Amino acid sequence: MTAIRTFPSPEAAARALADAVAQDLREALAHKGNAVLAVSGGRSPVPFFQALSHEDLDWANVAATLADERVVPTSHPDSNTRLVREHLLQHRAAAAQWLPLIEDGASVPPPDEAVRLALAHYRRADVLVLGMGSDGHTASLFPAAPQLSDGLSPDCPQPLLHVSPPDAPHERVSLTLAQIARVPQVYLAIAGEDKRRVLDAALAAPSAKYPVGAVLAAARHVMVYYSP
Repeated sequence: MTAIRTFPSPEAAARALADAVAQDLREALAHKGNAVLAVSGGRSPVPFFQALSHEDLDWANVAATLADERVVPTSHPDSNTRLVREHLLQHRAAAAQWLPLIEDGASVPPPDEAVRLALAHYRRADVLVLGMGSDGHTASLFPAAPQLSDGLSPDCPQPLLHVSPPDAPHERVSLTLAQIARVPQVYLAIAGEDKRRVLDAALAAPSAKYPVGAVLAAARHVMVYYSP
């Protein structure tokens, strides 16, 4: 089930999303004593990261990870790991454990080996926050990627896979649809009327043309946070 909430500005959406995610993490902590949060990279989530980093919860028992990552060193300007460390794992959230998709180091292994190493740290998320590109990709499940059929297969046995984006730089490590479908609470944060039109088209007819539609159709419960 997908529900959409509309906010007057990206800042208002980020604040509300941080409040909602923090409450979900508190509930997971109360239920089982620990929680896993998976987030997406890019510049759009930065206000959300900054708001969430100040939330008062038991961060020492929260593990944070990524929905997808570029296969680049974690010091690289395009690294999502670097972005999360700079904007989310600060303030109160500095106490959280980090579950890497790419290990720290001056160099990185080939993509398939990077996936194997990431699986050694992998834990299923209790809360997942996704973004969406203007082409309808989410996580790193890109339209026309050679690995997309595996990534969108409900029977894919691995939670992570290597993806080669056709029109974006860097090889990727990404969550699969099958694993996203197992996450209890999924959020999608988007802004702008162009992305809203893509989302509406994706939800109306889920397919590989707009992978986000197939992913959201498979997920247990999705809340979209949208601002024009």
